[in-house]
Amino acid sequence: MFKLNFKIALRNLWKNKGFSLINIGGLAIGLASCMLLLLYVSYEFSFDKQYENYKTTYVAHTNMTANGKVHTWAWTPGLLAPELKAKYSAVVNAARSSYPFEQLISYDDKKIKNKGLFADPEFIKILDYKFLSGNAISPLNNINSVILTQSLSHKLFGNQNPLGKIVKLDNEGGLKVEAVIADLPENTSIKFDYLMPWKLNEQRQKWIKEQGWGSNFCLTIVQLQNSSLLDQVNAAVKGIYQRNQKGLLNELFLHPLSKLHLYNEFENGKSAGGKIDKLRVFFMLAICILLIACVNFMNLSTARSEKRAKEVGVRKAIGSSRKALVAQFILESTLLALIGTIIAFILVEISLPYFNSILNINLIIQYNNWRYWLTLLGLVVFTGLLAGSYPAFYLSSFDPVKVLKGFGVKTGSAISVRKVLVVSQFVFAACLIVCTLVIYQQLTYIKNKPLGYSQGNLVQMAALGNLRQTSKLELLKTKILKSGAATSVSLLSMNIDEGGNNTSDINWPGKNPNDKVLFNQRGIGYDFIATTGTEMVAGREFKIEFPGDSNKVLINEAAAKIMALKNPVGTVIDYGEYKCTIIGVMKDFVAESPYQKVAPMIFNRAYHDDGGVILLRLNEAANISASLSKIDAMVKAINPDYPVDRVFVSDSFEEKYNSEKLLGTLSNWFGSFAIFISCLGLLGLALFMAEQRKKEISIRKVLGASTSHILTLLNKDFVKLVAIANLIAFPLAYVIINKWLSAFEYRINISVLPFVMAFAVSFLIAVLTVSIQSIKVAKANAVDALKYE
Repeated sequence: MFKLNFKIALRNLWKNKGFSLINIGGLAIGLASCMLLLLYVSYEFSFDKQYENYKTTYVAHTNMTANGKVHTWAWTPGLLAPELKAKYSAVVNAARSSYPFEQLISYDDKKIKNKGLFADPEFIKILDYKFLSGNAISPLNNINSVILTQSLSHKLFGNQNPLGKIVKLDNEGGLKVEAVIADLPENTSIKFDYLMPWKLNEQRQKWIKEQGWGSNFCLTIVQLQNSSLLDQVNAAVKGIYQRNQKGLLNELFLHPLSKLHLYNEFENGKSAGGKIDKLRVFFMLAICILLIACVNFMNLSTARSEKRAKEVGVRKAIGSSRKALVAQFILESTLLALIGTIIAFILVEISLPYFNSILNINLIIQYNNWRYWLTLLGLVVFTGLLAGSYPAFYLSSFDPVKVLKGFGVKTGSAISVRKVLVVSQFVFAACLIVCTLVIYQQLTYIKNKPLGYSQGNLVQMAALGNLRQTSKLELLKTKILKSGAATSVSLLSMNIDEGGNNTSDINWPGKNPNDKVLFNQRGIGYDFIATTGTEMVAGREFKIEFPGDSNKVLINEAAAKIMALKNPVGTVIDYGEYKCTIIGVMKDFVAESPYQKVAPMIFNRAYHDDGGVILLRLNEAANISASLSKIDAMVKAINPDYPVDRVFVSDSFEEKYNSEKLLGTLSNWFGSFAIFISCLGLLGLALFMAEQRKKEISIRKVLGASTSHILTLLNKDFVKLVAIANLIAFPLAYVIINKWLSAFEYRINISVLPFVMAFAVSFLIAVLTVSIQSIKVAKANAVDALKYE
């Protein structure tokens, strides 16, 4: 029986090539879209789960109440890890590490700027990296040692054995290569190219050992005996900061390493989602596109009900049971799903390179993973059963006597079901159109919002090596200005678009002692205003004419507002252990997230040996490429041991929009696929309606109805369906998009424009899709439909 049904299925597909192509094409696009999105979702969910002990590994987080809200970050004091290991029995291991930083590592004439990390030896015990060679028993115990990843080892040493060789860090000292580990996978949150002992960090930066419990500057990784102990340990460590240093209001809690990537946003000190929210959107998008493809299959299959009716009648008349007919139609749909899956594979392989370039990752189809094949088999069976169930039960229900006399099945309920399915498709499509348009509007609004400084022709360059020396930097500044390549040069303690480096240890006259205010702190050089293009609201900036500005500070407008000082210029404040005088108020400018309000900021004088970045305002009257070449040559001449590390601020800042751009791009692409598949579903309904009303249309033509009149008659019902779909979709889209926008402090007001455009697009698509089939029916010869009457 199976063999016979299989032959019938193949013959039906071959006999109706055009119909089969449309049906399989819709399924293939739906499956390919679903597979791509599920590949991405699976990749994101796999983050930080490659470690053997990931289920019992946690990242220490600090809650701090300031500026009227709770701030949460994964920065902790350097004293925390030893304390946890020594005093809490549930803790198996605890390790400190710096956050990844880029610094020059070199061997002979090979100089590479890669990401490094300082860490305790326990760091490698917790995160079990794969050792390819060298000391895997007691790594990082030798203070002058380094562990390289395989890629960095190959860049520095080629095919030579790296073990025992000496590399230089930042052209200083010598570090002995004691081991090589496998390259870190892309789906890991803590990324580095080389690993060094924490003791070396303390030796290089003397201030680290002097820090108390109020200084949060390192990452702390904790491994527990069992994951069930998390709540118990979190309860035990509550108040650990206050117990060790009176007056601290910070609180500690442990957050699973496996959730560090996806659940990275917090509200009131509690996990409040993060990237997981976008993944849920993509997962729902994948399921909805697959469902739309299945609905499309149902519509197209039942649209051919009249042509299959006599086949069903004959088979029933010669003894075929309804069960056998259902099995036949399910087999046909599963076969279509299988063929669609094969084509979907081809589409996925073709589109993966582009998809990877958008996401900046390297997704691959894991052919050697049994879980992948099992998921794929489940998708085929699910699609075949879901898509084929309604046509199978509907077609197999025909009365053989009626259909053999002439097709006179009552179609009211069938049409109603079909209409519901089409409306559902367009509800989803209209929602996607509205959401995509609002995402685009929000992104455009944020990108066009004033930043408080001018990004045009502004370049930032890492101050490394000789550029930290006052004489060398002054020489470079003089040469650059004299060459005409730049009009202004200044210093900044960190990238202008970079976050971090905060303090709450600031007091001023009239401040409530119980209030905790978090300030962003930055060091700036002379000519900062002219270089960045920002403005002074009151007072003055740091100038070379005032060499005694070491105990002077500037604040921004947000800080002046929160301090509520009548005349902030001239006010003496407590800045840590020092008394400082405010000499100026600077206009607010965006230094961290363009989506959030500007935080209070305090600026002190940046000195050359502090490092940071050199800011350059390029000469707009000169050729940009020529100016950059001049600057590179001058920097290389003064600082020959380091590569020139510069970037346009506008390019660097653009990365902050990546998340929303990605959401918008994926919504555009997969929304377009969903709309296309919905059009096929609408085409299916148009085919069905045309078959049902063929004789009615022929009679109308005989009685003198024009083609335009018949087109209006046929399109009217579909326009109603689209209108109903939009009425359902708009409230849903409003709720979804309003929730998404609530995450932004700077946000657009939802206007009527996206809804109008969504209606216009869906209306136009519906009319064009239906008209393609309607014109064919309206122009058909009436005799063909009526000659047997």
